Amino acid sequence: MASMKFGNFLFPQSSAPEDDFQVVDDALREAELSEALGFDAVWLGEHHIDGACAYVDPVTFAAAVAARTRRVKIGFAAVQMALHHPIRLAEQVALLDNISRGRIVLGIGRGTAYNFYEYRSYGIPFAEAQGRLVESEEILPKAWTTTSYRHKGEFFDIDLPVLRPKVYQQPHPTMIRAVATEESMKIMAGQGRPIMLVVQPDGETERRFEVYRQTMRDGGFGEEHIRRVMGDCWIWRNIYVAESDAEAVSLAARVHEANQDHVARARLRLNTAEETASVTSGLADPRFELENSMIYGSADSVAERIRRLERIGAGGLILHFRVGPMSWEENERSLRLFADEVMPRFRDGTARLQELE
Repeated sequence: MASMKFGNFLFPQSSAPEDDFQVVDDALREAELSEALGFDAVWLGEHHIDGACAYVDPVTFAAAVAARTRRVKIGFAAVQMALHHPIRLAEQVALLDNISRGRIVLGIGRGTAYNFYEYRSYGIPFAEAQGRLVESEEILPKAWTTTSYRHKGEFFDIDLPVLRPKVYQQPHPTMIRAVATEESMKIMAGQGRPIMLVVQPDGETERRFEVYRQTMRDGGFGEEHIRRVMGDCWIWRNIYVAESDAEAVSLAARVHEANQDHVARARLRLNTAEETASVTSGLADPRFELENSMIYGSADSVAERIRRLERIGAGGLILHFRVGPMSWEENERSLRLFADEVMPRFRDGTARLQELE
């Protein structure tokens, strides 16, 4: 049985423009440290305008990460597809795949359902976001694998003789859809495709993956295909590892509250009153509560929580270590504790049966 994979989600918050340089520089250092500590992947996100993700553009940032690392996979969690032209993204990913010698995993999603100001800043109506995502998902793999490619759809009219450079991975880099709703999971399962699941309560995560598996079975996919697809699925959680549970809960609560406050204030400031009124739950959704969105505690406590997620059978965890205003020193201690005391417990098949003492 394959070992669970662990990725570090580099999603650093910058509280003010004057902090941007240092936060971006720290994120590059964190990518190098993640590889040195044995993480399987670093994951890059995308948000604009509000400082929630300091480097903003994951495609540009991925090039810097690729130049500073040699082994670790570089994944996108996720590119906000509505804000990208699919042929331009196909070219960029092909170049990154060559620069990194085949280490790119392309995660794409519709984009946030709450930050309307991001769409307005790009001149893209929010109502078009889902349609642009679905159409781009059709275009991207064909752009990498087809010559004289022609596409005429609702949003894109494409006549592509050939895409250069050719992708390094064959037939093309793995594509994964970032999903938040059960309905989106069922759609991906019906197509036999892997997913990245955003933060959810552990019990809800278990239930949804059972639905996801069963939907694939109902769609006629065999168990071997389902096993392969599950191996390409990832689950996102925030995380903090400390020497003791008491130390962990104190810091986790502080950075979680500060991060939620940063996001809430940005939405109130940058969305219009009408846009704000259109959101029914937002940060009030229980999945964003500390206990549901964040794994925290001593190495033993964190390992116990991860074992529950491991039994779901997904390929890996996307773990966001530097949450909110967490300092570099706090983040580094957590990363090293995880790599030294948690990760080794999951590095071979026998670890799945190992019990905590």
